[in-house]
Amino acid sequence: MAKRAAIYVRVSTDKQTVENQIRELRQIAERRGWEVVGEYRDAGISGAKGRDNRPGLDQMLKDASKGRFDVVMAWAIDRLGRSLIDLLGTIQTLEGCRVDLYLDQQSIDTTTPAGKLMFQVTGAFAEFERSMIRQRINAGLKRAVEQGKQLGRPKIGPALEKRIQTQLRAGKGILKVAREVGVGTGTVQRIARELGPFDAAAAA
Repeated sequence: MAKRAAIYVRVSTDKQTVENQIRELRQIAERRGWEVVGEYRDAGISGAKGRDNRPGLDQMLKDASKGRFDVVMAWAIDRLGRSLIDLLGTIQTLEGCRVDLYLDQQSIDTTTPAGKLMFQVTGAFAEFERSMIRQRINAGLKRAVEQGKQLGRPKIGPALEKRIQTQLRAGKGILKVAREVGVGTGTVQRIARELGPFDAAAAA
């Protein structure tokens, strides 16, 4: 009896498309003699998000628990998620439902013991890589601060800040001041906080 396969695809941005992944996975299923009985998609959703924020993944796991397919096919391990905990949680859920997992790019097939082991090893390396990226970013930010570089949006000039202070003291609202001087409301709010309570009689 042919295995019933479900295809799961995910892309991080709305500009990307899942169609190429689906086409390739369908061709693989056909070569293996698997019948594709469902497709689950998460478009424009980061792999760092958990199941609660990925409706396609959530529905796929719910249908797995109902025995609607025998194997889940995905293009690569990072399509399922980038957190090792989430990855292992997903595979454990599938295992509990007696559903296998096929990942094309890593050549992982959990119908074999070697496939189950390889999934865990690959997942560990994926989490390690993500951790290294975070460390490099943090190191870069720290180095920039040490070199005296200013992070975030540049501060406005003293003349513009004084103009905003004057308008705030005159009793104008934050939104109106921001619109008139051409800055963000966050900037005006910061200046208002720095001014603290002021007397309307101080208006010039």
